[in-house]
Amino acid sequence: MAALLYLIDTLLSLAQLCFLLRLLLQWARADFRNPLSRALVQLTSPVLVPLRRVLPAIGRLDTASVVVVIALGLLRVSMGTLLSGLGFPPLLLLLELATFQILRLILWTYFFAIAMYAVLSFIAPGSYSPAQALLTSLCEPVLRPFRRLIPPLANLDLSPLWAGILIQALLILIH
Repeated sequence: MAALLYLIDTLLSLAQLCFLLRLLLQWARADFRNPLSRALVQLTSPVLVPLRRVLPAIGRLDTASVVVVIALGLLRVSMGTLLSGLGFPPLLLLLELATFQILRLILWTYFFAIAMYAVLSFIAPGSYSPAQALLTSLCEPVLRPFRRLIPPLANLDLSPLWAGILIQALLILIH
């Protein structure tokens, strides 16, 4: 039963991550001509295109993506509790657990994106790769406030370190 729970949770979390990444990349105004962005769009479009006919965007907010991320979060939490033998949780508890699960997913996504961004900046500074361009557009809005507060130290940018520390502190608070 634990293996089934693991498989279902992993598949649902990967699906949720795909839709969340698409939403975050839209908010960051990433270049969707990037091959990685195009792959993400092709992967998520079969669900989002029909849903957008019913749920149009509100300004810059893609409501279809938000609804899918929330629905997958609710499904993930409810499947986890049902398969663990705990039964279906009360509605308010389900909403609370799904909200915290989505917040944790967002924070972990940014933590790993910033870590990969920092590693790539050391390995291949100034070069171009589709992954690096995508990470730049995703991480720069988060790192910009840290760079204003913490100037580079001898050409060493410590803003990813401080962003990672803050993200980990927020994860501890949410947990």
